[in-house]
Amino acid sequence: MNIASLLTKDRILCGAESSSKKKLLETLAGMLARDLPEDLDVSTVFESLLHRERLGSTGIGHGVAIPHGRLPGATQAIGALITLSEGIDYDAPDQQPVDLLFALIVPEESTEEHLQILATLAQSFSSEETANALRQCPDNEQVLVVTGQWEVPTAA
Repeated sequence: MNIASLLTKDRILCGAESSSKKKLLETLAGMLARDLPEDLDVSTVFESLLHRERLGSTGIGHGVAIPHGRLPGATQAIGALITLSEGIDYDAPDQQPVDLLFALIVPEESTEEHLQILATLAQSFSSEETANALRQCPDNEQVLVVTGQWEVPTAA
C-alpha cells in the first residue's frame, strides 16, 4: 500500500490557515468523518484525535504533526493532509511551529497496520526534501503525486 491510497482529493487542504491546534484537529476530524461509516461522526473522530493528543503531542518536529487514532467501527485506514500557509504552535518536541499535518484513523483492531503506517509517515516526513516538496504543492493533485511515492511495507 502507498500513502496516497489513504487520501482523496477531498481529504487534502493546501495552504490553509488556522489559529490553533484545536481548530486544526476539528478540521481534520471533519475531513475524515465524511468518509467513515455514519455512526462515526465528526465529534467521535475529533475526540479520538484529541484523546491521543492528551497522551502527548503528535508533533514529530521539523514542522510536522501526525495526529492519529484508532476507532471501533472504522472499516479501513484513512488519512487527511493539511499544509498551512503559516505554522502554528503544536507543542512539538523541537518547539517549532507545525505547518504539515497528516491525520490518520484506523480500525481499532489494526494495531500492526497502524504502527507500520505511522512509521512510514515519520520516515517520509523526516526527509527535509520530502517535507518541503509537500509544502510547495500548489494543489491536491500534486500532494497525491508526492505521497504516492511513500510505500508502507507489508507484513511478512
